Amino acid sequence: IAIEFVSGDGSEERDRTPLSQMGQDRQKPGKFWVYEQVIRPGFYAIYEVQRASVEVYHLIENHYELVRANERGHYPIEPMGVELGIWQGRYGNVELPWLRWWDSAGNLLLTGEERAVIERERAAVERQRAETERQRAETERQRAEQAEQRVEQAELELQQERQRAETERQRAERLAELLRSQGINPEEL
Repeated sequence: IAIEFVSGDGSEERDRTPLSQMGQDRQKPGKFWVYEQVIRPGFYAIYEVQRASVEVYHLIENHYELVRANERGHYPIEPMGVELGIWQGRYGNVELPWLRWWDSAGNLLLTGEERAVIERERAAVERQRAETERQRAETERQRAEQAEQRVEQAELELQQERQRAETERQRAERLAELLRSQGINPEEL
């Protein structure tokens, strides 16, 4: 595809004057004729920035035929699997109607800069997700550590309770022996 950006009113880009009609007042053939008959790209587009319009021609049987816009207002370039159209937006800090490419499903094809911005945003989201996951894991580690400390504390308290119970049992046995040595039956008390 050859794309001409209009200078002036666009008549130069649409000029079909053939080489055979060159005279003394005319020194070169029309651009449209040159593209159609000499250069012969499969598609020829004329883009008028001031009018925010584009015309697309397809070379069929040695002459250009105007391509109609599809339902999205884009011009299908079927051999390439893309569409050409006007996109209103900011690019390079300039707000203009830009000539842009879409895939055949109507998805805007991003520039390298746009892809880089999206990749930076995706990486930032991934870093945030990883940080959130790291914090979650740290919180879980702390909870597990606290639970382990509670288990250890409970085991220590249980051991202390067993020791107290054993001490009480031993004290009760000594008291019972003392009573028996005095002739008193401890079960009768």
